[in-house]
Amino acid sequence: MKQTILLVTTTVWSSAARLAGAFSGLGAQVEAVFPHGHALGVSRYLGRAHRYRPLSPLVSLARAINAARSDRIIACDDRALRLLLQLDGFAPVLEASLGPLASYRVLMARAPAIAAARQEGISAPLTVAVDSLNDLPEALQAVGLPCVMKTDFSSGGDGVKFVGSATEAEQTFVCLQGPPSRARSLARAVLRQDLHFLGEALHPAKATVNLQALVPGKPATSVFAAKDGRVLAALHWNVLSWHGDTGPASLMQRVADPAMDEAARKIAARFRLSGLQGLDFVRDASGEPHLIEVNPRATQICHLPLDADLPAALLGVPGRTAATDLSQIALFPQVVAMAELPRSVYRDIPWDDPKVLRALSGPASSDASSLAGVIEFGRPGDHPRALRRHG
Repeated sequence: MKQTILLVTTTVWSSAARLAGAFSGLGAQVEAVFPHGHALGVSRYLGRAHRYRPLSPLVSLARAINAARSDRIIACDDRALRLLLQLDGFAPVLEASLGPLASYRVLMARAPAIAAARQEGISAPLTVAVDSLNDLPEALQAVGLPCVMKTDFSSGGDGVKFVGSATEAEQTFVCLQGPPSRARSLARAVLRQDLHFLGEALHPAKATVNLQALVPGKPATSVFAAKDGRVLAALHWNVLSWHGDTGPASLMQRVADPAMDEAARKIAARFRLSGLQGLDFVRDASGEPHLIEVNPRATQICHLPLDADLPAALLGVPGRTAATDLSQIALFPQVVAMAELPRSVYRDIPWDDPKVLRALSGPASSDASSLAGVIEFGRPGDHPRALRRHG
């Protein structure tokens, strides 16, 4: 019997559209709830669409879940997960999809999540939640300077700042804790075309700020599929290039790493996780990975079949043919803006979903076929003329 997947996203991130293709290609019926303007709306792989309304988010999600009657719900961003956890009436399907909901109250708070990891023997920097400016000096003494300041419930690099002095930490704390001014929230709602910021203006709230000891090194990340606390499949990556100081990855390298394997296994078991999950690390100069964040949701690389196929593992079906045997992966849509890349890099471009390709290419390309002029892709069988026939 065909399984039904409900993808839930409150942002315009491309990962949900890529997952639609992955699950559909494995024989699942794919439905999704998403905001206006998301590339999912033009995906050839979407069986049924449900509108997400930022000003009535819980009502939107409840209607979609009732209508879809899905076997599994996949949260594709942090806000989506946070909202789903508020839908007490859907606890059975949410727990079957995610694991015990109580686990996520820990996982979505940075300091408790890292504390739990350290209890499991996972290498992770000390992370302390700070309630007020009065508590900041003691936290700084425990964590040390320089350090990283992070808010709970932030993602995509937002709400993360590096600080090098006590004065800078005080200023950053005030800025991060907020709440932001109504004028700033209204401006962001207009500039980003995101009505969530209008809600923020109407109902401002302070954020929880955390201090984390700084681990010098380079980012790395893991993604895994789990069921009832057991890891079904996992992929581990070194991040070679990323946006800004703390933004999303654009170029990644597949690695085998026993310590990252062990971290995924311990986190999954500790919280009895199900679904698609992510872990962020910093790899120090000696090569040791240190866990800095838990991302208890689908992330931007979960769709890609390699020697492990996470969507297939989750569905319990045979995996797809590996997309490539190259170890370095350039992610879409970031790849569109990159300089010419060597043939040793695989370009993860959705040639099979041309309307999504056009929608996500942005100003770099008004037509999917013209992407060939941006970069020499060199992927066998992926000639842009195929898009002109099927687009």
